[in-house]
Amino acid sequence: MATTTAIANNLVLPLDIQQKLQELELELAEGDITQKGFEKKRTKLLAPYQKQQSNELQISNNTNNNNNNNNNNNFEKPSNHQSKPRCRRQKRDGYNRYHSDVRQEAVKQALEQFGTRPIPSSKRIINSHQAKQEFSDDEDDDDDDASSSTYATTTDDQQNKDSSISPIPIPIHSHHYQNPPSVESIIRNIQAPPPPPQFLSDFIHRNQEPSLSNIECDLTRSAGARYRDSNSDYVNTSQQHYVLYGDRNASIDSPKSISKSINHQNEERKPSLRVSSKILALVNTLKRPKRKPMKEYYEDNEEELAISPIDPLSPKPEGGISVPSCGEQLIVSSQWPKTFLVALQQHASQQPRANAITILDEQTKPSQTLTFLKLLTRSQKIAYNLLHKIHSHGSTGSNSRENLLKPGDRVALVYSSNDPINFICAFYGCLLAGIVPLPIDVPLARRDWLSQRIGILLGQLSIKVALTSDSCYRQLPKIQQHTSTSSSTNINEIVSFKGWPNLTWFITEHLAKPPKDWTINDMPRSSYETTPAYIEYTSVKDGSIVGVTVNYEQLFVHTQTLVNACKYSSTDICLCCVDFKRQIGLWHTIHANVLSGMQVVFIPTSILKSQPSSWLLSVTKYHITTAIVRSRDMHWAVLALRDMNQISSTINLSSLRVLIISDGSNPWSLTAVDTFLSTFMPRGLRSDCCCPCSYSSETLTLSIRRQYHSSSSTHQSGRGILSMHALSYGVVRVDQDNSLTSLTIQDVGHVLPGAIIGIVKIDGPPLLCQTDEIGEVIISSKATPNGYWALPGLSTNVFKVIPLGSDERPIGTQEFVRSGLLGFLGPGGLLFVTGSREGLMQVAGRKHNSDDLIATALAVEPMKVVYRARIVIISIRVLRDERIIIVAEQRPDIGEDDCFQWMSRVLQAIDSIHQVGIYCLALCPANTLPKTHSGTIHIQETRRRFLEGNLHPCSVLMCPHSCILNLPKPREHHPEREVGPGAILAGTIIQGMRLAEAKGADMIFNDDQDTSDQGKKLQYIDDILRWRSVTMSDHVLYSVINAKGQESASLTCSGLHKRSERIALTILERMEIRSSDYIALLYPPCVDLASAFYACLYIDVVPVAIRPPHAQNLLNTLSTVKMMVELSKAKVILTNSSIAKLLRCKEAAALLDPKLWPLIIDTDDLPKQKRNQLLPKKSMATQAQSLCYLDFTISTTGSLTAVKLSYGAVANLCRSIKLSCELYPSREIVLCLDPYNGLGLVLWCIISIYAGHHSILIDPVEVESNPSVWMNTISQFKIRDTFCSYSVMELSTKGLSTSIVDLKNRGLSLSCVRTCAVVAEERPRLQLLNSFIKLFQTLGLNPRTVSTTFGCRVNIAICLRGASDPDPASVYVDQRALRNDRVTLVEKGSPHSLCLLESGKLLPGVKVVIANPESKGQCADAHLGELWVQSGHNSLGCQIVSYGDNHQQHHGSNHNSDQFYSHLATGDTRQLYARTGYLGFVRRTESIAADGKNHDAVYIVGSLEETLLIRGMRFHPIDIENTVMRTHKRICECACFTWTNLLVVVVEYDGLEQHSLDLVPLITSAILEEHYVIVGVLVIVDPGVVPVNSRGEKQRMHLRDGFVSDQLDPIFVAYNM
Repeated sequence: MATTTAIANNLVLPLDIQQKLQELELELAEGDITQKGFEKKRTKLLAPYQKQQSNELQISNNTNNNNNNNNNNNFEKPSNHQSKPRCRRQKRDGYNRYHSDVRQEAVKQALEQFGTRPIPSSKRIINSHQAKQEFSDDEDDDDDDASSSTYATTTDDQQNKDSSISPIPIPIHSHHYQNPPSVESIIRNIQAPPPPPQFLSDFIHRNQEPSLSNIECDLTRSAGARYRDSNSDYVNTSQQHYVLYGDRNASIDSPKSISKSINHQNEERKPSLRVSSKILALVNTLKRPKRKPMKEYYEDNEEELAISPIDPLSPKPEGGISVPSCGEQLIVSSQWPKTFLVALQQHASQQPRANAITILDEQTKPSQTLTFLKLLTRSQKIAYNLLHKIHSHGSTGSNSRENLLKPGDRVALVYSSNDPINFICAFYGCLLAGIVPLPIDVPLARRDWLSQRIGILLGQLSIKVALTSDSCYRQLPKIQQHTSTSSSTNINEIVSFKGWPNLTWFITEHLAKPPKDWTINDMPRSSYETTPAYIEYTSVKDGSIVGVTVNYEQLFVHTQTLVNACKYSSTDICLCCVDFKRQIGLWHTIHANVLSGMQVVFIPTSILKSQPSSWLLSVTKYHITTAIVRSRDMHWAVLALRDMNQISSTINLSSLRVLIISDGSNPWSLTAVDTFLSTFMPRGLRSDCCCPCSYSSETLTLSIRRQYHSSSSTHQSGRGILSMHALSYGVVRVDQDNSLTSLTIQDVGHVLPGAIIGIVKIDGPPLLCQTDEIGEVIISSKATPNGYWALPGLSTNVFKVIPLGSDERPIGTQEFVRSGLLGFLGPGGLLFVTGSREGLMQVAGRKHNSDDLIATALAVEPMKVVYRARIVIISIRVLRDERIIIVAEQRPDIGEDDCFQWMSRVLQAIDSIHQVGIYCLALCPANTLPKTHSGTIHIQETRRRFLEGNLHPCSVLMCPHSCILNLPKPREHHPEREVGPGAILAGTIIQGMRLAEAKGADMIFNDDQDTSDQGKKLQYIDDILRWRSVTMSDHVLYSVINAKGQESASLTCSGLHKRSERIALTILERMEIRSSDYIALLYPPCVDLASAFYACLYIDVVPVAIRPPHAQNLLNTLSTVKMMVELSKAKVILTNSSIAKLLRCKEAAALLDPKLWPLIIDTDDLPKQKRNQLLPKKSMATQAQSLCYLDFTISTTGSLTAVKLSYGAVANLCRSIKLSCELYPSREIVLCLDPYNGLGLVLWCIISIYAGHHSILIDPVEVESNPSVWMNTISQFKIRDTFCSYSVMELSTKGLSTSIVDLKNRGLSLSCVRTCAVVAEERPRLQLLNSFIKLFQTLGLNPRTVSTTFGCRVNIAICLRGASDPDPASVYVDQRALRNDRVTLVEKGSPHSLCLLESGKLLPGVKVVIANPESKGQCADAHLGELWVQSGHNSLGCQIVSYGDNHQQHHGSNHNSDQFYSHLATGDTRQLYARTGYLGFVRRTESIAADGKNHDAVYIVGSLEETLLIRGMRFHPIDIENTVMRTHKRICECACFTWTNLLVVVVEYDGLEQHSLDLVPLITSAILEEHYVIVGVLVIVDPGVVPVNSRGEKQRMHLRDGFVSDQLDPIFVAYNM
């Protein structure tokens, strides 16, 4: 608080101001406000006293100059302020604010010196009440003592005398100010304090505590304080500040009284024990794990991606700043009309019979004409009818009705490209009426994609009326409606186009004349700049349609400019071969001809397509002086000259003065222009008549080449040969003429009169480019539009640009407009255009123009494979950079081999010439690419279809390996650098992290049945069945439900016991069986499986449940059954009659010799049990570790595993499940899953006998025929607990998605469900679970009831959520960290986030730890590792046969001991654990379990056997497959695996085969974006090809084997290059 005290000593401030300053210091010290806020508030408080303080300092300065010795004390106070430390905190972030290693070392040394002495406090506290009592007016104290006792950080003479430690003197300086500083400068120049002397620490701590009621601010609320609890070490700092607090309600004490008070209380000082609540809350927050700020979770960090290297030899601009080029002054003749109305009236009166418009036919004869007089009268008719005859219903009626159009409203002009007469009349009719026209193209169909986008613009403009001609109205698509009066009468109405507002169609022909008293009042010239004249639509880079607004001033001035630049007059005859409704054609043929009075001759587009030379004949026939054509018209005219030998000699182009090339800004139009000139110059064509121009909808015409007199020194034209390599870096460099990498460009003329053109940088702020640098062309003119309609934000970025100079300061206040064209200014102010912003592609820091790449691609034999004018090049953003896509239309008679050969040559040509890789090359069938109304390929729509997967190519070639160069660096493993498990454990302990372990509830049993004497004697599950058959013989254990929802079978305790006895006796009769022999059980999911299971246990043999072969797929399933029978060495096969017949049928005999099967016993045909025939008693030698049954599983990697489970493990498992699920004989559960292995076998055959509850069994096959049978059973029996598999859940979700309303109407309710558990051995399928919950939540399903289980071959049931357990917790992790074997927690929605769901609650008696799979060291909490489990129901061991082995490969005891009996390398090394082979982590949550402790959630990431090692990183197939499933709606399943270090993705596609190639770029790009992996091979197959096991898990190794052996029968295979 030195600042506040200094101000108080210099100024006489009111008490409330002093208190507020002290409070501000406290808030800054605690971090409640920022430094900026502190300065702002302090300045506001001191503002009224700055002037007073300045005057006092000036007076004090004068006094000091007169008598310095007598008043030295007045200047020592400012001096102290200058030497004092800053009282504010140093700004620190996070935990570093409270931690310093240097300070801790200093603390240790200090503690050694002090020994048992009290720890120094961090502050000085004084008792203000006692200070006031000791106050006296002693004026004899010397100045040094007064100044030194002012603050606790200065020396004190009395302290020096009493202390045995030598004092550290602080020098005192006197400052003589000629100009007194302000208060702000004094406070700002406060210096940091020196470290407190050692005696000061002793002085601060005293044994007596002052009165707490008199201390206003405690220890922790002083500036610079550090929190310290009773158990923490003292933390000192060299910048520590000690502050004295007085009573805020008392008057300001003098320094002398404070010094006396301190001296008097030296022996009575004791630090306060009060702690600020804010500091306590802060400390408690710091104890929690440190988390990043919320916004950092959503920042997509690109550090992993490689940065493209910068070529040090790349060309860089070297010229000076490009100065904007100014056009000559616009000279307007006094004889020109002042408005368009005056121009129409003038031409109608002066030349009424002169033709304004002439339309030619196929024989180049006039088919329609329009004079200027007719143009005026028809325009007036239209203007009158628009304002008076269009009503709300679109019919002509009484004038008393309200008109639909008013001046300023917008209308659409819908006219065909062959009808310029009706168009120009409607256009000028709108101008005369003050209505704003929007010329658009004729919609071709209701769902025309281009018309849909225009319809959005129509809605934005609030257009209600569309003007059209009679012929165009007839061509529009219509709907037919029958009237109510007569069914034979039809009313044709225009269909409602998709995306269009409701329009009133108005035909502008055959209209009534306006009244004689009706006149047109011309708009005053003053309102020209604010009134819109017309709107021209254009498209931006993303493909959306916007409208550029042109007002009357801009319309008239730009028309004058064109007339002036082209020297138009009434004697000129103009020939138009371009679209007259937009851009160049509109301005020269609709506007300039009216202003200048020249005649315009139109040749319809249809005639130009059929007769390309018709415009040359017209020039000769009608002595055309001005022609507006495209470069392709010139190209086709040259080609047509070869076929017109008879009439070619009659062509004479000597009358042609100006030949405007509308697309002259395209550099590649130069070839057609040069060829045309060389061909027709012998026929009178002037060499200087070609006038290329540049145009954009935002800027209108930028420049046009004009003819100058020969005496003029101005450059008339220019041409340059530039290096395309330099152009890709945005630099202009001259190249050789014969170079393959050169580009020849021509100028597009000088800037128009009255305009200024500049070049600014393409990216970033609008800095002016250098003279040899490519940039975007901008223009400033009175004739440029002001913005887009109703888009002010976008308009500001385009239409209100102020260029910046090299110093990044505006060069002026004049606003420029961006044109979207790229180029540079050449010598003499000539403008050169090298491309457009729309076609610009920035790849790896270089800029490429799409037109340049198209020219290179077409140079590779274009006429043989693709159409010349039907090729586009687009770019999409993949992996933080743009990728180049080539799309072209393929000729129908080209074979697949020729296509791929041409595509390969195109890739090589572009790579050698442009040094850039092509990402994708797609060829589409002829006439399938989207086209504009002018016939060109629409780039934005093509790009949209490509991204959406609707392009439908017939040939695709992907080349990601050659163009994706910014992949992350491969992960390298360095064993020599790895830290040992002991060091990792030590680091974990030092960091205070918890070791990753979790434990289920204790095995405490309180059931009356099992605590009885009889229950204690029951050791095995078969004994329990015997006991239940006696005590509760009529209790129903099993009920079977068929597809119709009816009970097809049921079994009681006694019935199950008797049937099991009969099967056991039959086995003993048929064959001699020894103890521990194996018997195979081949049954469908039914109660017979349970009967046969217990029959085996009754005679002390080991049952082996095997899934029976499928009748429709014997080829694949029969061999698996045979392998399981051979591996288990089963001596008997128990089955029913249908399966027995299947094993002996002809089809099975053709695949496998029936004699190879062991004895097959049909349990459906059992002999009658003889009287007094009893089972032999079991051997007493059977122990808890004896083998109970064999559990066969087929992993997703193709290995067949036989897991051994003991009697003790089965008993512990049943007890654990019973405790968790609270199962009792009165309960009922529904099982709908396969009962052949894992937890499904236990639930189906064992747990019902142990707990005695009623199990309702549903075969999953029944759900395939009736998806609602499972739900109906749950609702009918009011089931609380149900278990299912993922396949059943998926069948129910897909099959009932459209039947929810019907089920609800029938009264189906799922509100009774308490637990719906999915039995699985994998990571929870979160997307399927969410879909299931969202769908059936309508039927009353509680979302918290749905959960998953987890088990594996070492422990078939590890996690199972009970009814009383907390809700499943979800967590979001970073996929990039996961593939590097790390866990990084992120927030929902952050980039690369992956949601993981908890895999149920640990069963009672289960303990898991997370260990490093390589070092076997125990991991910390929330760290990725292998899940190790310790439980009483762990498996004994297993036998494994790897996939592809022709013989049984038994892994010996070494494998079992390592997997089933392992010790940790660190942690509790004495305990035995079983290794699950699954990666996961444990995280303590805030949920409270039933025992009152925090719940430890177990998260499964994936199996170690399934992981894909690509580029040194570990990928889980399920993550890649989920990405693929999201790419297209027609993908029904997919799987991935690795083959020769390549990622292979197999996709099941249920769409049309000709559309399947849409998936190739979609899947490749999606996997690249999310996983940074390139797909090597993409295989598209029919549905059902991906093999799936009984649990719904994909058999990826089976699929891989089918791929290698070419047995998949794919639709298409894409080998990405």
